[in-house]
Amino acid sequence: MKNLLKRLKNEEVLVADGAMGTMLMDFGFKPGEPPESFNLTHPEVLEEIASLYLDAGADIIQTNTFGASPLKLSFYSLEDKTEEINRNAVLSVRKVVGDRAFVSASCGPSGKLLKPYGDTEPEQIYNSFERQINILISSGVDIICVETMTDLKEARLAVKAAKTVSPSTPVMATMTFDPTPRGFYTVMGTNIEDAVKGLEKAGADIIGSNCGNGIENMIKIAKEFRESSRLPLIIQSNAGIPEIKDNKPVYPETPEFMAEKAKDLILSGVSIIGGCCGTTPEHTREIRRVVDRYHV
Repeated sequence: MKNLLKRLKNEEVLVADGAMGTMLMDFGFKPGEPPESFNLTHPEVLEEIASLYLDAGADIIQTNTFGASPLKLSFYSLEDKTEEINRNAVLSVRKVVGDRAFVSASCGPSGKLLKPYGDTEPEQIYNSFERQINILISSGVDIICVETMTDLKEARLAVKAAKTVSPSTPVMATMTFDPTPRGFYTVMGTNIEDAVKGLEKAGADIIGSNCGNGIENMIKIAKEFRESSRLPLIIQSNAGIPEIKDNKPVYPETPEFMAEKAKDLILSGVSIIGGCCGTTPEHTREIRRVVDRYHV
């Protein structure tokens, strides 16, 4: 695989994989458990999911490490397993993809609120991400992906930790926005323009949005990002807003619908198109077809 940032600079459009959590449910994961516990007990499931997304045409495959910072793992008394959980996740994906796809390390929110809204100091958040990212980098990931962030301060701390641990490793940073009468804002009150400024200043190489929205809202979000930034953009939308049926979330947006709308993401200047909650390898496969057909 050629250098990621060079490929994006050459105006390639890459396809990222889709959901991890909803895929794990298909393999027996029960809500209420930490998804990262599978890294200790069922690494073969991580290999299977990576294989499905690779076969579907993804250029970027994520690790099951979204909640694998020690602060987040402490909610389940698993912080002492931080190194093993992160290492197993990376090795499982790398075993499958080799050098046929980029391995992207998922780093989600710590679950703690920074002062003054909560009781957590910035140093605690930073140190937690630094510990996680150290093991991810040493285990051989190609990309650090700080994702699903709603607090810009926390997102910036994670990006800075990644750039301190490994300045040469590309960092993607995505935030989650809600539609409001005044435009798109995170639940912590950050709009897209401020997110762009903050993430760029922290050192992110690729920025954008994931989760919280179906693809039609994400097209609007992508256009706003492009108005405010020249950095490469990543968009990973949910397969719509879920309805609960038989105690299980059902996502309405089909692979064909999302793939058709992906054309608008390409036209909006998005460099990496993937999926979030509810998306499957079938969504990835259809998006791959559209990217191959419409991106020149």
